[in-house]
Amino acid sequence: MPRADCITKHLSYSCRDQVVWGFGRGYKQLANFPEQVVDNLPADISSGIYYGWASAGSRDGQKMVVGIGWNPYYENTKKSMETHTMHTFKEHFYGEILNVAIVESLISAIQDLPEHLKLKEDNFFQVSKSKIMNGH
Repeated sequence: MPRADCITKHLSYSCRDQVVWGFGRGYKQLANFPEQVVDNLPADISSGIYYGWASAGSRDGQKMVVGIGWNPYYENTKKSMETHTMHTFKEHFYGEILNVAIVESLISAIQDLPEHLKLKEDNFFQVSKSKIMNGH
């Protein structure tokens, strides 16, 4: 089994290890790291959603988001690092080496800029919940 190889460099964080069976939710798009990778994450990487790049095996790098922490929707009890590639592969990639480069926290990228805050006042949020809308 390959050894986890994780380094912190400038603003990004890179991690590499074997893809293991996780929660069985994403077969050809989701990849989980072994527990020792999650246990050895730097203290300054808090739970959250991050974006960056990932590659599995000899495949090209793909855009990705990665969730680090406990997924409250699924009531997870163990901290995990679940990588979601923006590409659906033809086959699963369990057992292959996954390379992940985290660029930034997705939540911090969604800032309280005036042009973003005014969306909260849009009629879309004021219409009765019983009326179905599709952006119109």
